[in-house]
Amino acid sequence: MEEWLKELSEYAKSEGLWAPGDAVVVAVSGGPDSMALLHALHRLSGPESLTLVAAHVDHGFRGEESAKEAESVRRFAASLGVPCESAYIDMPAYIEATGMNGQAASRGKRYEFLLGVAHTYGASRIALAHHADDQAETVLMRILRGTGLSGLAGIPVSRFEKNVELIRPLLRKYKADILRYCESWAIPYSHDSSNGQRHYFRNAVRLDILPYLSAYNPQLPQSLVRLAELASAEDDWLALETKAVYDRLVLPHREGCQLNRKALLGLHVALQRRLIKLILSYIGLETEPSSFESVETIRLAASEGAATTWSYDAGGGIRFVREYDDLRFIRAWDAGRETVAPGGYAYAVAEGTTSLSLPEAEAILSFEETAAAGARRPGNRREALFDADAIRYPLTVRNRRPGDRMAVLGLNGTKKVQDMFVDDRVAPSRREVLPIVVDANGLVLWIPGIRRSASALVADSTTRFLRMKARFASDFTD
Repeated sequence: MEEWLKELSEYAKSEGLWAPGDAVVVAVSGGPDSMALLHALHRLSGPESLTLVAAHVDHGFRGEESAKEAESVRRFAASLGVPCESAYIDMPAYIEATGMNGQAASRGKRYEFLLGVAHTYGASRIALAHHADDQAETVLMRILRGTGLSGLAGIPVSRFEKNVELIRPLLRKYKADILRYCESWAIPYSHDSSNGQRHYFRNAVRLDILPYLSAYNPQLPQSLVRLAELASAEDDWLALETKAVYDRLVLPHREGCQLNRKALLGLHVALQRRLIKLILSYIGLETEPSSFESVETIRLAASEGAATTWSYDAGGGIRFVREYDDLRFIRAWDAGRETVAPGGYAYAVAEGTTSLSLPEAEAILSFEETAAAGARRPGNRREALFDADAIRYPLTVRNRRPGDRMAVLGLNGTKKVQDMFVDDRVAPSRREVLPIVVDANGLVLWIPGIRRSASALVADSTTRFLRMKARFASDFTD
């Protein structure tokens, strides 16, 4: 067994990619990577007691070119004595009918087919031909788009999807190594013309960005691959630590779970973020990962200086609620019962937010930071000007709650919000939906159209101004 094949076998053993007697579906596109993978696994199938089946999908994007690729895969598999399953999917028509993203839709249909082939043949693994250059491109793409440690881990060498393990035996092989292997064994392969189209982000990274950056570091692909391996190991360790913390601190609560605020604050900030993200992942109704902004908003809402009672729509069908030292994560259908009275609402406003839609109040609030030169006085009671440096975030925009009081500008002491509504002859039906802007300390800053508080007043020393403006549905119909 030559060195190339020996390295592949040792890598598979070290990563547990297969075991003697396994049936493996090999995803073969027709390009050099997947054709080399099929050839190499065929050579290993005898010594390592593997049963192989090739699988190819023609997505119908490139007409005759992709049809020829499908035929070349079938011929090559036949020459090796490996059964081949192939499928034609009219992806352009499917994308037009569904309106889905082309790459995401193609990937979904491709995996659906591969999993079906694995089920038919009783295969426990699907081998994919991603290689080290793919890994380097993936890590760089994620850096450019913004990512955390999990993103830096790049493409995993293996993962499960619907009880079938997706394995990537070539993940440590570079493209140049694969091409040399194809040349030495006279392996036929096709060239995908779409690989030169720069409107695909990955192609632009491969053709332009990586070569440009490699002028500053010729070993950049290797550095990115090494970064992925280091990040992957550390990410795995942190995931295990987070799961242990979850099991210790998080308790079930009706349609979600709850956590003690002080217990969360007792964790390192990295574990705080990881734990919140894990909770959102466990009880969420959607598959999209939680955004950094959502996780950080929840984390900061648990801090000592934040409002003691607060709720926030965290996305994924989850509402986060803080009530003193209890932190609760509630699925959407239970949120109304858990957070506010029927018809109530509460929205978080992080620093930098520019607009907030309030369907319950049929209103839109805008938030604009201005410098001194542009800080004109409010034109009416639906605008208010604040000293931006005196504002304590996150703000909460919500409806009235029993006991709400405001330190009214021009008056000594505080006044009940309910009394202010009565004084201004606000209709009872509107009192429960009019928005109130509250800071992180629970102080009522402003009731749009009613009053502004004595907090965060603009002074001669003010250098940053925050202008809040309310527009109600009636404003658009007058």
